[in-house]
Amino acid sequence: MAIEIERKFLVKGEFKSLAKEQLLIKQGYLSSVPERIVRVRIKGKEAFLTVKGVGNASGLSRFEWEVEIPIPEAEQMLQLCEANLIHKTRFLIEFENHTFEVDEFYGENEGLILAELELGFEEEEFEKPDWLGVEVTNDLKYQNSMLLKNPFKKW
Repeated sequence: MAIEIERKFLVKGEFKSLAKEQLLIKQGYLSSVPERIVRVRIKGKEAFLTVKGVGNASGLSRFEWEVEIPIPEAEQMLQLCEANLIHKTRFLIEFENHTFEVDEFYGENEGLILAELELGFEEEEFEKPDWLGVEVTNDLKYQNSMLLKNPFKKW
């Protein structure tokens, strides 16, 4: 069973000039129920179907299964998704032996910028860059599946 261990933060200040790569992402949800999130994502020139489970007690770890799918199939599946789609640009930033994924959101979530960091284990230490803001890992409103139901512009 694959386990995702992730921390999530708000972003403050300039970060884009540090990015080694950026990708446009379009994603939707076939199911946004927290116990079984099913996501369809087109990321750059690749597409994926992902299933995620509910987080553990710490909120840092949860089941994740992902498989690459053809882009035309992903486009068709996006039409079956729950209302609204997430549109964002992902900036990949290397910092002190870790890769931060910084997402700048558009549409109803414009103005929101989040950084995610995947870790090897929950207690893993990491350096925080100056542009990393408040941690929001356990605040469910920042989960992408929740941003569809309660977009950032409505907060």
